[in-house]
Amino acid sequence: MADLRRATKWAGLQPGDPVQVDGARVRGASWEFVAYVTNGETGEAWVEVVGGRGGDRAVRSFRPDQLYAPSARPGHDLSLADAPGLPLG
Repeated sequence: MADLRRATKWAGLQPGDPVQVDGARVRGASWEFVAYVTNGETGEAWVEVVGGRGGDRAVRSFRPDQLYAPSARPGHDLSLADAPGLPLG
């Protein structure tokens, strides 16, 4: 059994905070932070979000460097993994 650790606060986020996900392949989707998860055995980390398009509430996992503040410009601004605690509005 994997040694998974879930944190409900990460990079200035708490559950329900809106985020952008770069490379999600779902156009027009909206996402909310759920948890930051690490595998204690492998050191891998990912972020769980909930959302999708048109009111979907699917839970998905993404690399931490794919998450951005709602006002950020992915590819131009730093991700939340690189600049935690930036203003989220």
